[in-house]
Amino acid sequence: MDHVSYGSAFSGGSLTVPPSKSAAIRALLCGALAMRTSGRRCEITNLFDSDDITVTMRAAEILRTGDGGEVDCGESGSLLRFIIPIAAALGGRWRFTGRGRLPQRPLGVYADLLPAHGVSFKNESDGKGLPLIIEGRLTSGRFTLPGNISSQFVTGLLMALPLLEGDSEIILTSPLESIGYVDMTMDVLRNFGVTVRAIEGGWQIPGGQSYESPAYQVDGDWSQAAFFLNIAALSPIGAKVRMGGLRPDSLQGDRACIEVFGGFGLDIRWEGDELVAQNLYAGEPFGGLRGQRLDVSNITDMVPAAAICAALSRGETRFENAGRLRLKESDRLEAMKQAINAIGGRASEEGNTLIINGVERLSGGLAQGCNDHRVVMALAGAGLRSGLPVEVTDAYSINKTYPTFFNEYRRLGGIANVFQLG
Repeated sequence: MDHVSYGSAFSGGSLTVPPSKSAAIRALLCGALAMRTSGRRCEITNLFDSDDITVTMRAAEILRTGDGGEVDCGESGSLLRFIIPIAAALGGRWRFTGRGRLPQRPLGVYADLLPAHGVSFKNESDGKGLPLIIEGRLTSGRFTLPGNISSQFVTGLLMALPLLEGDSEIILTSPLESIGYVDMTMDVLRNFGVTVRAIEGGWQIPGGQSYESPAYQVDGDWSQAAFFLNIAALSPIGAKVRMGGLRPDSLQGDRACIEVFGGFGLDIRWEGDELVAQNLYAGEPFGGLRGQRLDVSNITDMVPAAAICAALSRGETRFENAGRLRLKESDRLEAMKQAINAIGGRASEEGNTLIINGVERLSGGLAQGCNDHRVVMALAGAGLRSGLPVEVTDAYSINKTYPTFFNEYRRLGGIANVFQLG
């Protein structure tokens, strides 16, 4: 098994944040639909080589050329939930596969909606999950679903319904969580010439639309920036981190990482095109950091990094409305609680709330990465304030979204030694 050992050294410096995986997946699928209808090449720039992007590019090629086929979604929940209704709108017989925890991630919303609109929905194995086969062509109409489930279902429908002959509506039966991701979808759709109208309780989508082929540049990923804000907050010498490639006007919900880490006490400011972060009180008890109460229903991807910062902040931090973290690459509530406690921190769960009481210094030791890229990267910050190195399993799960993370961290003076055990 591959492990990474994080140490306490870090000197800081400048980096360019990788492009947004979430925006890139949306753009690649929209680009495939544009090329399918127009035959014109769609130029998408600032892509980043990772496992999720690789499987999306393969899937996009199948969408561009086929009227059915088999799509391997790897471990990407975004790709799976986006592409199912798109494939249904194109018609034909499609088979979807995946690995890791993806075959167990919920798809019940589509199991309810698609058969009511002309598409069969059949799981090959135990009646749920993957492999999944859909067959038929989606028909337009009203699509009603709860808003307190993954916004990926909403995005998938927003991308698919413009392809249908008639007009459609998406109506939510409860308030929408992760609204920033839907805002991102709307922005990408506008760039590809697709019209969606917000209405009370949902959206109205005119049918018979064609995707256009613009030049589209993917902007920097705020969810990845959160890991380096965490590292800056926990650097024992107050090292400065300068990040380029981020848009201050980005619609990514994880742009809220500025407020979240600022709330812990990290100094964050813009200097020209760079976001600059530094802990000005690194030498004080708890590094001058303080706990806080956070509603994370719209910023779930940020929780692992913020949880490590909380573990070393004075007082209590509560991550509330965090239930959807249980449905990620791991049960991230359980994973972060176990990891923090394993290395000398104090974490507990209360329903769908993660509660962390800070300590001045962790003991270090072995933590389980749970084959979850965000858990593994978040724990880099823990090594900066631990008596012993922090060793984490499943090191190469980072390949899912950020395969160069260890190299980038070492370039900034951090310690990340990867080795095989067993």
